[in-house]
Amino acid sequence: MKEIIQILAEIVNNLHDFILFFVSDTLNSNATDKDLHFWIMGIIGIIIFLFVLFLSNLIARMRFGITILSFLYTFTVMVVLVFAIEIQQALTSRGNMEFQDAAVGLWGFIVFFMVFAVLSSLFLLVKNFFKQSK
Repeated sequence: MKEIIQILAEIVNNLHDFILFFVSDTLNSNATDKDLHFWIMGIIGIIIFLFVLFLSNLIARMRFGITILSFLYTFTVMVVLVFAIEIQQALTSRGNMEFQDAAVGLWGFIVFFMVFAVLSSLFLLVKNFFKQSK
């Protein structure tokens, strides 16, 4: 996993240098690194936001839309948390940084969510059964 992160970091660094070179030489701009971060991250952020807003509106109209959105948000936070822990282990040399650790951690969340979904479904079935009996 460490090698994958190093490869991704190299790709991001090369892309960063290319954009900096393109803006300064081709566009004849004297934009600083902070200026580029402002514009690039702003553009990426607003594109992601608009996509998520569109998708969230579609999902919210579904029967269990809020549950689906809650799952997606939690899963996203879990992905960030799992990889942050793995990176921290690599930086501090406390444990091994392995992709399998991250995958197993995320699988744990999915299994626990499935248990929650089954229990919730059973509860709703029982509730509806008693509601119809009356």
